[in-house]
Amino acid sequence: MNIVLVRHGETRLNAARVIQPADTPLGERGRAQARAVARRLAAARPAPAAILSSDLPRALETAAEIAAAAGGLELQVTALLRERNFGALRGQAFDSLDYDPLATAEAPPGGESADEFEARVVRAFEDMLARRARLDGDLVVVSHGLVIRTILSRHARYPAGVGAPERLANTSVSIVSARPPHEVVLAGCAAHLDAASSDDGRGLVGF
Repeated sequence: MNIVLVRHGETRLNAARVIQPADTPLGERGRAQARAVARRLAAARPAPAAILSSDLPRALETAAEIAAAAGGLELQVTALLRERNFGALRGQAFDSLDYDPLATAEAPPGGESADEFEARVVRAFEDMLARRARLDGDLVVVSHGLVIRTILSRHARYPAGVGAPERLANTSVSIVSARPPHEVVLAGCAAHLDAASSDDGRGLVGF
């Protein structure tokens, strides 16, 4: 059985390349993306057994669409799946900064360091493996770009000759085996999005 990782739908601040406050909701296109990935997962076979989500609104709204489309799939929530906390940088335009916060190990004022964030992702991955083990089916996990990227690069293994995707589009789907060595079955697939719901590739991934 597998863990199905889903990035949340697009927000207005994603598209505007702004580092997002925690309470940022989905935008109109993000809601359309959430409905599209929900239809995709509702049609999947075997059907998902449960869904686990970050408690931030943009992820929780996406997860709620998936749960509803699957006929009331059980929805669980955890703060472990939150995006890295960029503290005082939240609300600022990424392109106005003279450095890349993603490349900085130190914690921004009021935020998380890279080490603190990665330690939390370890706990999140252990938690999702434990939850999946109690299910008779796949676990869908709705989270954020940096969380998913860290799981794929540090806690899973790509098959020989397969590399990480260049970016994780909003509502992209990645699948990781729940059994060690946690091989990547699918990475960053957004085939469920049509031209109207796809983004332009410029939005931020990881904020």
